[in-house]
Amino acid sequence: MGGIVCTEEMKEEKRRSEGREDSLTSADRIRRFTVKQFGYNVLSLARRGLKEVPDELWELLELDKLNLSLNSLTVLPSQLALLSNLVVLNLWGNQLSNLPPEIGQLRKLRVLFAYRNRLKEVPEELGACTQLEVLSLANNQLSSLPASLSNLTQLRKLNLSHNLITHIPGCVYNMKALVFLHLAFNRLENLAENIQALVELRILIVEGNSIHSLPKALCCLTRLELLNLDFNDIKDVPQEMHQLSRLEKLACHPLDKGLHIVHNPLLKPVKEVLEGGLGALFNYLRAG
Repeated sequence: MGGIVCTEEMKEEKRRSEGREDSLTSADRIRRFTVKQFGYNVLSLARRGLKEVPDELWELLELDKLNLSLNSLTVLPSQLALLSNLVVLNLWGNQLSNLPPEIGQLRKLRVLFAYRNRLKEVPEELGACTQLEVLSLANNQLSSLPASLSNLTQLRKLNLSHNLITHIPGCVYNMKALVFLHLAFNRLENLAENIQALVELRILIVEGNSIHSLPKALCCLTRLELLNLDFNDIKDVPQEMHQLSRLEKLACHPLDKGLHIVHNPLLKPVKEVLEGGLGALFNYLRAG
């Protein structure tokens, strides 16, 4: 008799378990996955194998942070605009070919991760998200950015690495709060004089492009602590480069502060002088 009761209890538990497995089918059940972190309402649906966003998600108007990364999403519906309280939106590692124009209605958004998708363009409306401080669009298929992103004057970190960019988009030069700009592994052939507008830059990464020469204007960025020029086509450096005094050493490890300039066809005498370290180079340039 006890065995029969036990079996019934197991069946009931299985039914309850199956019910929990269906936990992404209603707003209330999705809401159970929401946690409170540092005062924010946070929901992570990462790594759920989602091919589309559950409709019920758009009812969770209280969400502050939403993580939809590492799924198989191809489209974000216009209902995204309903989550107007979002400050962080994580979309990386999906198969998105575009972002909906309604993203521009997320006026509180401060962080947007959309790297490792299939984006070929960014909607103009993103420029309305003027509170953005961090934007990563790396590992996509972008060749440009809309001029409207000039409005992102509070942006501090911008990652555009691993795209198809041939010229730094004009809007970037208006992002004067930038401290971090990552443009590695694009198709850049030069840096425009306008780069001097980004006076707050601490980190500039342009490795793996086809840059032939460096403008004197680059040397106006005296707050630079990390400048990565590795794997380009640079043959010489501007004499004014010694002004970049916060570049304290020749750096090797990708995360090291300093000047990264290996794997460039540097000509004499700069090539030889660099063998004595960055201090030797700066002394040589000052003397010139």
